[in-house]
Amino acid sequence: MKPKLILVGGGLANSLIAHRILMERPDFPLLVFERGASLGADHTWSFHDSDLTVNQRRWIEPLVAHRWLSHELRFPNRSRVMHDGYNSVTSERLHEVVAPALGIRMRLETEVAEVTPDGIVLANGERIEARAVIDGRGDPGGDHLDIAFQKFLGLFVRLAEPHRLSGPILMDATVEQVDGYRFVYTLPFSDIDLLIEDTYYADGPAFDRPRLRTGIEDYAAEQGWTITAITGEEAGALPIVLGGDIDAFWAVGPGGVARSGMRGAFFHPTTGYSLPEAVRLADEIAAIPDIESSSLFELTRRRSEELWRRTGYYRLLNRMLFRAAAPELRYRIFERFYGLSGGLIRRFYAGRLKWLDKVRVLVGKPPVPVHRALRCLAENRTKDNTISSSSGGNQ
Repeated sequence: MKPKLILVGGGLANSLIAHRILMERPDFPLLVFERGASLGADHTWSFHDSDLTVNQRRWIEPLVAHRWLSHELRFPNRSRVMHDGYNSVTSERLHEVVAPALGIRMRLETEVAEVTPDGIVLANGERIEARAVIDGRGDPGGDHLDIAFQKFLGLFVRLAEPHRLSGPILMDATVEQVDGYRFVYTLPFSDIDLLIEDTYYADGPAFDRPRLRTGIEDYAAEQGWTITAITGEEAGALPIVLGGDIDAFWAVGPGGVARSGMRGAFFHPTTGYSLPEAVRLADEIAAIPDIESSSLFELTRRRSEELWRRTGYYRLLNRMLFRAAAPELRYRIFERFYGLSGGLIRRFYAGRLKWLDKVRVLVGKPPVPVHRALRCLAENRTKDNTISSSSGGNQ
């Protein structure tokens, strides 16, 4: 039977779309093609409770591998515990939940060579047609977005004795500041199992893996933790968008094909985190009564452009971080930010800043030189194709 929907790429976004559709319509004819051996590759995705609605948290709950009721921030001149729910989805859990529901509708270790609005061609030449296709294969390429990076190397480690953490350390910026804003991110998965990530807000995506591994091991020793085994590793470079042309971004690649995840610029512009947007997109696609290629393309492009318009303010802040602050002093921006109210911080990460929130973030003693901040404001009018809408609308 001809599938109604083909999802190219079995990463987070397409896996959630398939999962959400099958929750509502278990017999829906769809196919997922993934070139890897499992869904999700080797990734950990995290989100705050406040990033999603109650209903969204309810349907994604089976995919959550770990949940904590608080998390900690550490800076040279500020420490803070935030009593907010924080959650992590692992690629292992994603595959455990979604793969059985897909069954024969999932094809792993299968390379897709060509994508069109109404079908795909596999690397072996086989053509498969469908009523609609969603391309979720990551960055489409091109240079139409001006981006910096949140890059990281993470080690999954087992300790000799309990670590005594009550929750994650989302940012420990008391470490040496090199290669931009550096912090260590730690998730406690059990009393003796941790994910420790050495993370950088840097101008480029490259990093020295051996040096970062050593840095993680040194950090663990400084915390009084003795590592007995390294059970896994993950690495990545998330895009931090400073500006660009969203129309030109969408012009790259085959026309008329719906997109998801990074391929459609569905991520938070300041963190690069994609799970909340992936959940929202999955919700909207699953609610479509009759999926069809042109309407699905228009839906994903419209959502991408709306997200771009709503987040112009975030791109301004990103330019201030990367263009106005000296790399070794970028931590001061985050240190100041985490002195603001808990409600504002939650709205920031959820992408729901109010007008007064935006003013509050910028007022007061600036953590960057004023003349450099003003230069970033001037760039606001020349390097962002939707700047006229950047200060309006709440998500």
